[in-house]
Amino acid sequence: MWPSSGLTPHFRQNGNVTTTPLNHAGRHLIEVFLYLQVLDILTTLIGFSLGNSEASPFVRLMVHWGPFTGLVLSKILAVGLAFTCLLLHRRKLIVWINYWYAAIVVWNLYTTLRVLNA
Repeated sequence: MWPSSGLTPHFRQNGNVTTTPLNHAGRHLIEVFLYLQVLDILTTLIGFSLGNSEASPFVRLMVHWGPFTGLVLSKILAVGLAFTCLLLHRRKLIVWINYWYAAIVVWNLYTTLRVLNA
């Protein structure tokens, strides 16, 4: 019987039980990452509706397929990269990426408020 932590063992190695990469801390990082992705989509779409443009050259190329489609495609790629970081045990990188996206959301809100106050 495994401890009641809710984690299931991935495999045993030298008598030590390792868990899957998506333990509690990993789930928390991914949840924050996903919330920030949703906030980025929403604030970017609001900015687009007010006449703002996309600052990222990569996302700007994708937005040519339509604002929502381009943003969703870029977010699918971002989520895939985040899960890859998690599987490679690069959680610190996800923490930094979360800070980066939090700054992007703040920037989107700033540019939106700047347009509304002009």
